[in-house]
Amino acid sequence: MPICRRSATRRALLPAGLALGLVWGTASEAQALADQPRSDDARARIQDEGKAALERLKRAAGKAKSSTSPSPVLPAKPNATSQRRAFDGLARHKSDPTMVKRVEADVAAAREALATERQAASRRIAQALGLEQPEETALSGVISANGGKHWVPVLFVSSSMPVETLRTYAGQLERAGGVMAFRGMPGGMRQVAPMAKLSAAILRIDPGCEGPACAMRDVQLIVDPLVFRQHGISRVPALAMIPGDPTLPYCERDEASPRAAHLVLGDAALSGLLEEYGRLGRKEEVRDALAQLAGR
Repeated sequence: MPICRRSATRRALLPAGLALGLVWGTASEAQALADQPRSDDARARIQDEGKAALERLKRAAGKAKSSTSPSPVLPAKPNATSQRRAFDGLARHKSDPTMVKRVEADVAAAREALATERQAASRRIAQALGLEQPEETALSGVISANGGKHWVPVLFVSSSMPVETLRTYAGQLERAGGVMAFRGMPGGMRQVAPMAKLSAAILRIDPGCEGPACAMRDVQLIVDPLVFRQHGISRVPALAMIPGDPTLPYCERDEASPRAAHLVLGDAALSGLLEEYGRLGRKEEVRDALAQLAGR
């Protein structure tokens, strides 16, 4: 017959096994809880590390403020030997022939463009003033530049001088290949019409001629305060023999441009002014001008 009830031994061992399993489970959970860090301890540790980092930062900032950085020292002025060596190096520097040709071509193109623009501007001004072809040429002489001799006689004059005197000088300068220079324009630099009319009156061969058929003298008239300042002109008329071309525009010359060696003052004929200039030891400079003046 089968046994349906448990034996006393099994009934006695069962509570002990259950109790052992309960105790074992409780110990494992306790160990796991002991291994996990407490949140309060982690927060405290983070705060301690943050305070320590802040203290290190403060100490570093204090050291940076206390330490003094050396002031920059300017390089000493180079001596004469160093300067001479530098200039010798620049003098030995070889220029590129290709670049030189390009620069020369650009300069020639710029001068040609400037001459074209100058002619167009003088033509527009002449049309605005109602000047015809001969008087337009006279107006171009006030502004344009033309090639000159090695030494060019430049007669400094003023618009306040009598027109007859200016006309006489214009005839003499035409024979000598000279230039008549004005410091400014009558009425100011913004008014071209008075200067254009004065130029036409000076250059017109027949003072009573009117209209486009009037013949004009072939002599340059320039308005150039720079050349007056370069030679220190305070009285007119005054004569100077300027090397090169005194009619170059401002963009092609500066304060260092060649200037005359002497200055002759006095209300005298151009031949007398040239002879006086030659007596100052500059006969070579006035020789061609005197020969042309006496040859006609």
